[in-house]
Amino acid sequence: MTSQDGGLNSQGGSPLPRGSALLNDPLLNKGTAFTEVERDTLGLRGLLPPRVFSIEEQVERVMGNFRRKDSALEKYIFLTTLQNRNETLFYRVVAENLEEMIPIIYTPTVGQACLEFGAIFRRPRGLYLSIRDKGHIAEMLSHWPIHDVRMIVVTDGERILGLGDLGALGMGIPIGKLSLYTACAGVHPRYTLPITLDVGTNNEALRSDPFYIGINQPRARGAVYDEFLEEFVTAVARHFPRALLQWEDFGNTNAFRLLNHYRSKLCSFNDDIQGTAAVALAGLIGSLRISGHRLQDQRILFLGAGEAGTGIADLFVAAARDEGLSVEEARARCWFVDSQGLVVKSRLATLAEHKVHYAHEHAPVATLAEAVEALRPTALIGVSGSAQAFTQPIVQRMAEFNTHPVVFALSNPTSKAECTAEQAYTWSKGSAIFASGSPFAPVVLNGRTYVPGQGNNVYIFPGIGLGALCADASEVTDSMFLKAARTLAGLVTSDDLAQGRVFPSLTRIREVSLAIATAVAEDAYVSGLARRSRPLQLKDDIQQRMFVPEYRSYV
Repeated sequence: MTSQDGGLNSQGGSPLPRGSALLNDPLLNKGTAFTEVERDTLGLRGLLPPRVFSIEEQVERVMGNFRRKDSALEKYIFLTTLQNRNETLFYRVVAENLEEMIPIIYTPTVGQACLEFGAIFRRPRGLYLSIRDKGHIAEMLSHWPIHDVRMIVVTDGERILGLGDLGALGMGIPIGKLSLYTACAGVHPRYTLPITLDVGTNNEALRSDPFYIGINQPRARGAVYDEFLEEFVTAVARHFPRALLQWEDFGNTNAFRLLNHYRSKLCSFNDDIQGTAAVALAGLIGSLRISGHRLQDQRILFLGAGEAGTGIADLFVAAARDEGLSVEEARARCWFVDSQGLVVKSRLATLAEHKVHYAHEHAPVATLAEAVEALRPTALIGVSGSAQAFTQPIVQRMAEFNTHPVVFALSNPTSKAECTAEQAYTWSKGSAIFASGSPFAPVVLNGRTYVPGQGNNVYIFPGIGLGALCADASEVTDSMFLKAARTLAGLVTSDDLAQGRVFPSLTRIREVSLAIATAVAEDAYVSGLARRSRPLQLKDDIQQRMFVPEYRSYV
C-alpha cells in the first residue's frame, strides 16, 4: 500500500530524519544507494563508504553473501539482519527470488528459527505483551511508534506449526507472516505489527531453560486468559481502529472460540482454520481437472481433526452446497481420524465441539490404514503433524481405489510431513495428485518429471488481507475465503496440471494475491461490509496501492 494511504512516502506526517538516525531507520535507509546529493543534503557525508551503488548492485551483493551461507538457519539470520537494516532492499531481494526465499523466511526454516528464537535474537521486532502486564495493554500498544497500523498478526505460541507449545519463541511466526504480506501482496511494511501474547508455556524444557525469553510460568487458562484477550482486543480496536487482525497458531482449545467470538467484533480471521481451508480446497478443485471428477463426488479422509482439518471440511461443505448438495450430504463426504481413531457417532459424548458435525454412523475404526480400507476415500489429507503417517501400503491402496488419488501431506515443517513427494509418486506409480505444506523438489519417475504443488497458505492469506484492507472491510467472511479458493484454483494453468501441480508457481504470487484481493474486495462491496467507496476500476485501484520495493528520492 503506497503513499496515498499515508504510507512511507509521506512519513506519516513526521519530518525526515537526518544523519545516523536516517541510517538506523530500516523503513527509510538506502545504505550505499544514497546519492551524492542526498549525502550532502541529509548529513550523510562520511557516514557511508564513498561509492554509490544502485539497488540492482546491492541485490547482487546480498545474493552472493546469502548463497555462501552453509545452512538454512544461517540464511534466515542473514535475511533478518538485512530486514532490520534496510526493508526496501530486503523486500526487493525476496520479490526477485521468491521460490528461493519463501522457504527461508517462512516454512520450513521458520520452524527451526522459532525453536532457536531466543538464541538467535538480535533486535526486537514487534510487541511482546505479557499476561503479567494485564491492565496496561492499551498503554503498551501506544509504545509502538507507528500509529496507523493496518495489519496485525498475533500468536500466543501454543501451537507453532507442528512443533507444539513454544511460548514466546513463537514470535518468529507473526514476523514471518507479515514479511509475506509485504513480499507477496504489497502490504506496506509500515502498516504491519507482529504481536506475541505471552501467557506462559507448558513446555517444561523451555521453563527450565535459564535463557528462555518468555515468562516462566504455566500457560494461563480460563477466566484469566479470557480477560487478558478481551483487554487486548478492546485495546487494538481503540488504538488501531482500521487494523485487520490475524489469529495465528493458537491451540485448538482457544482457536475456534476466539475466532467465533471476535470475528464480528473486530475485523479478523484465523489463518490456520480459514487460510488452510482455502488453499486445500483450491488444491482439491484443481485436482478435479486432472481426475475428471466432480467436487460433490469426493470422499475425503482427514488425518487430524484439529482446526486445520475441520476448517477445510467446513469450506468444502460450503463449496459443495454451491454445487447442489445439502449440508448433511456434504458433511457425509468428510471423515476424520484423530488420536482415538475414526470420528464416529458412538464417540459423541467425548468429542470436541468442532468435530461433532463430522461424527458419522460407522463401526469404530482404530487406525488410518483401517479407515482407508473401510471408506475407500478419493482424497487423503494430512493435517496432523504425524510424520510418515501416510505409509507405503496406505498410498498403494489409495492408488488401487482411484485412478488419480489425491494425497495432500500438509503438515509443517518438512519433518512433520505425512509423506514426501517422492514417496507419494513412487508408491502410487505416478498416479497420485500430491501437494504438501512445505516444499519438495521435483521427482523424476519413469522418465517423467513431477513438480509437487506446495499447498502453502501464502497463496491465500496475503490476498485476503490486502483485499480486506483496500475495501476497509468490517469483517472477513467465509464467503471471502471460498472466493479466494476458487480464484486460486482458476489460476492453475494447463502447464501446471501437466506437471502434476495443482497450484500456480510461486513466481506468480503477486499476480495471485492481486486476483484474490480483487475477489475479496468485490465480495465486501457486494455484501455491504466495505467501509470505503468502491472505485470504478477495483483491480487497478488495488494494484496501485501495492508496495513496490523501490528507493524513493529524498531531495
